Amino acid sequence: MRLPGYAPIVDNTTGEAIHAGSLPFECRVMHTYSISQLAKAFGLSRSTLLYYDRIGLLAASVRTAAGYRQYSQEDHNRLERICTLRRTGLSLSDIQRFLSADPTPAAHILEHRLKALEQQILSLRNQQHVIVAMLKEMTRGSHGAVVDKQLWVKMLAAAGMDEPAMMRWHAEFERHAPDAHFEFLLSLGIPEDEACQIRQRSREIL
Repeated sequence: MRLPGYAPIVDNTTGEAIHAGSLPFECRVMHTYSISQLAKAFGLSRSTLLYYDRIGLLAASVRTAAGYRQYSQEDHNRLERICTLRRTGLSLSDIQRFLSADPTPAAHILEHRLKALEQQILSLRNQQHVIVAMLKEMTRGSHGAVVDKQLWVKMLAAAGMDEPAMMRWHAEFERHAPDAHFEFLLSLGIPEDEACQIRQRSREIL
């Protein structure tokens, strides 16, 4: 007899209903998640999980007789790994390869991503140097500072740099071109004594 509101779980492979009495005890008490619950737990949309299902990245372990997806704790753990890998910047195709690969090929995927990040960082540093050179040229002469200290700090913050990162930037500038660093600080309208203090703190980081 089926209890009111009861929706039997269906095996995705055979399409047959799985009766709770035929399951091991640990399976009968296993917690499952609906697609909405799982999406909310990871801050994702239902459409994202449906897309992951469509491309074979994350499929629900079982479905109810009504066709509703039910995700197991194992599915939850897999999605947690997917989200972690997404934060590294890996593409979905690379994540799919990573999760289906042995440890050695999986490590190669991460190594390749690390090299790509190193290239991006190098490119960003080169862009920084070009911007600094351009600003130095723009602020030279009697026209006054085009960019002052406040605007420069806002620009660096908008680029994702917090205060420690900004100090490391100044430290590298001081190490490679101390005179240019001093001139640059003055070009921002920073008083000479404050510029000297910034240079001193920069040297202490080195």
